[in-house]
Amino acid sequence: MEVAAMKKLLTATDPRRLEFNTKYKQSLRYYFNENDITLRNNGESKVEEHGKDELLRSADNRVSNNYHQLLVDQEAGYVATVPPSIDVEDDTLNDKIKDALGDNFNLRLNQLVIDTSNAGKGWLHYWIDEDNHFRYGIVPPDQVTPIYSSDLTRKLIAVRRTYSQLNPEDGKTYNVHEYWTDKDVTVFTSKSGDYRDLQPYTDRFTFYDITTGEITGTTNVYNHQFGRIPFIGFQKNKFERPELNKYKGLIDVYDNVYNGFVNDIDDVQQVILVLTNYGGESLEEFKKALKKDKAVKFESMSPGDKSGLDKLTIDIPVEARNSVMESTKGDIFVHGQGIDPTKFEANNATGVAIKMLYSHLELKAAQTESYFRDSVSELIRAIMKWLNIADADIRPINQTWTRTAIQNDVEQAQIVSSLSNITSDENIAKGNPLVEDWQEELELRKDDVVKHDGFDNPGAFDDLKPDDDNPNDDEVEE
Repeated sequence: MEVAAMKKLLTATDPRRLEFNTKYKQSLRYYFNENDITLRNNGESKVEEHGKDELLRSADNRVSNNYHQLLVDQEAGYVATVPPSIDVEDDTLNDKIKDALGDNFNLRLNQLVIDTSNAGKGWLHYWIDEDNHFRYGIVPPDQVTPIYSSDLTRKLIAVRRTYSQLNPEDGKTYNVHEYWTDKDVTVFTSKSGDYRDLQPYTDRFTFYDITTGEITGTTNVYNHQFGRIPFIGFQKNKFERPELNKYKGLIDVYDNVYNGFVNDIDDVQQVILVLTNYGGESLEEFKKALKKDKAVKFESMSPGDKSGLDKLTIDIPVEARNSVMESTKGDIFVHGQGIDPTKFEANNATGVAIKMLYSHLELKAAQTESYFRDSVSELIRAIMKWLNIADADIRPINQTWTRTAIQNDVEQAQIVSSLSNITSDENIAKGNPLVEDWQEELELRKDDVVKHDGFDNPGAFDDLKPDDDNPNDDEVEE
């Protein structure tokens, strides 16, 4: 791609990129507990008993409540603590795919759940390193701007990736713009916001002479030879909307009521005395008399002049505020489809009760899983392509996702035991509460069968005795 064409593409995609990143940054603020209530404090929660210059209302506490992070991490832990088990109907190939995914596959999925919850869509990028190993990593959502076809298939036809990079030579930061297609990637750099200084990043890729290993040149274009764009999108829902949109208003209401409550508690400690027809000459005299004699002298002008001492205080509507806060917090967990930890009372609860507790979270997790399945399959097919599997694009891929939830292990074990005679070994292994890897459990079961059937135990027939009722026993030779 030429510089002029890249300028047009950057300018055309900027509005959509800016809108997306604005929503993403807002979600990140709430994820980092920097709610709107703290904007005046640059995102920092502060307790200020005398933050305002007002006589009765001087407290200005601004403390944010981190419900968004709690809801997002609940789902990420529930869905992605245990990575999905992948089966392509070939044990040898399964092991190779597992090795390519690596030990941190669950952490990458966990990060993708968090990214998609905050941005509506997350991105994974894969490549082949210099040692010919398959590698993949998570790209921050605000770096990627996808370009889709306009037909109903909505095929990914290109990807714009923009990020900042420090130049160690001059210590300045500049923007790197990558344009990916199914054939190559072209890289440009710029410093100005209007791209007037856009130029090819000519030193981005290096050519080597295969025979001598010497550098023969540099370029800003690289032919990746994947046959597809090496970016995989993971979307949260059909409309790719951040989770915060569901309950941001409720969190803001809770923050306002909560901090108003705290402000009132601080302000109510300030009691202002109102003196009418005080008989003394100064406030100092009043303080001394009140402290020493526990009494104050007043001059009454007439029977109905209301001479005396009164006080100004702030009344706190405790019940009303408690009711609003409790109701708002409940709505946050309902609309956020999460579990309120303060409501978790599941001592010796039955499996049905625990399932009901997780019902809202399970609905959200099931939707996330349904959208993630296609993306995980695309990653597995990319790995099989790298392994030169001929039918990589059509081979069936089975995924088994495991939820991480509190359960009644005793009840689950009893169910598994009662069904062991009428249920397949595979389903028994999957349902066993003590088993983390059901495929490994099946292998261990096979080994146990071999060990206990007698053929792998030289002394298994030492106690064999003749049967007196069997006339052929005399023919048995020891």
